[in-house]
Amino acid sequence: MDFEVRKVRKAQGPKKLRREREEYFRLMQLGYSNKEACQVVGINLRTGREWRNGRTSPNRTVAPALAARTPRSTSSRYLREDERIHIADRLREKATIRAIAAELDRSPSTISREICRNRTVGPRGQWHYRPHAAQARADARRPRPKPGKIGQNPQLRDFIQDQLPQKWSPEQICHALRRQFPDRPEMHVTHETVYQALYVQGRGQLRRELARALRTGRARRRPHRQSNKRQPRAVKDMVMISDRPAEAADRAVPGHWEGDLITGKDNRSAIGTLVERSTRYVMLVHLPLDHTAPRTRDALVETVKTLPAHLRRSLTWDQGSEMAAHKAFTLATDIPVYFCDPASPWQRGSNENTNGLLRQYFPKGTDLSVHTREHLDAVAAELNSRPRKTLGWETPAERLAKLLAA
Repeated sequence: MDFEVRKVRKAQGPKKLRREREEYFRLMQLGYSNKEACQVVGINLRTGREWRNGRTSPNRTVAPALAARTPRSTSSRYLREDERIHIADRLREKATIRAIAAELDRSPSTISREICRNRTVGPRGQWHYRPHAAQARADARRPRPKPGKIGQNPQLRDFIQDQLPQKWSPEQICHALRRQFPDRPEMHVTHETVYQALYVQGRGQLRRELARALRTGRARRRPHRQSNKRQPRAVKDMVMISDRPAEAADRAVPGHWEGDLITGKDNRSAIGTLVERSTRYVMLVHLPLDHTAPRTRDALVETVKTLPAHLRRSLTWDQGSEMAAHKAFTLATDIPVYFCDPASPWQRGSNENTNGLLRQYFPKGTDLSVHTREHLDAVAAELNSRPRKTLGWETPAERLAKLLAA
């Protein structure tokens, strides 16, 4: 302990005991009793009681009282004082953490964290769990706002600000931080911390203009809403997704693709998207003139013929009229086409997710025919070089390279 009891024991007066008073209040916040705190600091028990209670004399205040507790939350999310008392009682009875958690209907990790965070450690390293001191400590930590971790660490802030303009998501940035700085916990944050720094006004942790670099481009959060269901469109001789081979469903075998179109202003222009289910590798189909069934068929044939034979096993599409020529596509490429059920975009989940990522490059309401083949290849290469959570933070290009090497 850094504090040392003063060696000169003569009367000091209230102003000379400032260090003792600060240490006394600190120990009281940690859950020490008045007697224990007075022994550590080296003061009389009566002096400690006067400091704690804020007793006044006719002419002056002897010492301010301890700060009043903040109002306790009644939310079931937080441990209540009666639960902390139960924890203390059971700990004295040598009960296990899992037994205590079962009795309180809480997670064992919740009880373990509570004991580690709010226990009182004595001067010799021994510890006790005091429920009322633990409750006071938890209440003191709860008030908001608090200084943000990003705002207090310039290196962390600069790293995030450098990655956001490269169209990395906050979750990708956070995992990149853990991989680049594995032994520096001050550089580890969650993606929610990044979103808070961007969306919460007045914190000044990240530049406000960086919110436009997010894939949504929004500076404020919006609640999730149910998307409008598209009307099914008839395509002759469709083979439904229920007839697709089982190996495509579990993503264990590469070569099964999902496809769709993203359309521009008034649905007059479009770009075709292909996503490999196993590696999430993206290929963009150039449709500069229109997206009729013949044009879409020819562009798809030209794109997939660049793939090796073992990566051309199946293609899953929605019931859009642009795939009316699916039979001709199958004859030209030997790739069977399977169609999703109406209003079931989750059956092509990888492709739907990729289309959302592509809207950062090709916003809705714009003319998509102005983009060249070279630009589409550059966008696909950038997407394929991003680390993906579902791939264990490998990139689609790395995963595909492994398959090609094998």
